[in-house]
Amino acid sequence: MQRTSQRTTQKSSQKTAKKPTAKTARTRKPAAPDAIGLLMDDHKKVQKIFKDFEKVKIKGDSQRKAELVRAACHELTLHTQLEEELVYPVLREALKEKNLIAEAAVEHATAKQLISELESMDPSDELYDAKFVVLGEYINHHIKEEEKEIFPKAKKAKVDFVSIGEEIRHRKEEGSRGEEMRQDEELEEGMRSPSEELPH
Repeated sequence: MQRTSQRTTQKSSQKTAKKPTAKTARTRKPAAPDAIGLLMDDHKKVQKIFKDFEKVKIKGDSQRKAELVRAACHELTLHTQLEEELVYPVLREALKEKNLIAEAAVEHATAKQLISELESMDPSDELYDAKFVVLGEYINHHIKEEEKEIFPKAKKAKVDFVSIGEEIRHRKEEGSRGEEMRQDEELEEGMRSPSEELPH
């Protein structure tokens, strides 16, 4: 009887000992996304902005439209810069289909031209909405090509997207800090009264 009770006690203590291990495994932090994961997160973010713009456009809210356009232009500018500086050079070396990256670079150039035009326009301009909608269509086409063609081929080529992802995160943090500083400066400039202007 004693042996049976000892075995039962040992089994129950073993079960108890295993539970924290299983719990620890469940609560362990997932690995940070690699470069492809980060770029696809960017894609989702800008696609949502373009969808929100369509809703706001119907309501005719000029201020909200301008906010969405600014947000999209900022996100896309940083995204294209990171791809061109950190991702595309590696893919040119790794992929056999060199034309894929060449075409993507041309698509970036066209998107940057539209972004530049939008940044110099006012929401009341006749072509403002149309330009942003066309930019959205262009970006959606570009995203489809990256996610369906370029990224799968890059994965097969075993590109080190983990280290590229770390660099992207670092650059994004720097970009966010710069954007916050710019917004603070604009806010201070807007709050400053004419009497506070420095004499020329």
